[in-house]
Amino acid sequence: MDEADFEGTLVLERLAAIDQVEAFFDAIDSDNFKLVLKLLREAGVDAETIQTVMKKIAEADFRH
Repeated sequence: MDEADFEGTLVLERLAAIDQVEAFFDAIDSDNFKLVLKLLREAGVDAETIQTVMKKIAEADFRH
């Protein structure tokens, strides 16, 4: 997964607001799902969106 998968989304806007976009993608790349979840919560992303993001990450990870 990369930034293009989230381009123009509220997720990136929220992560950018707390200056954590790079940390988010680093966490995805290292399969650190706890950190991904922590960053999304810190960014104020709602639970439904978090669930969707985590599902996308898991699906993308499964394909590789």
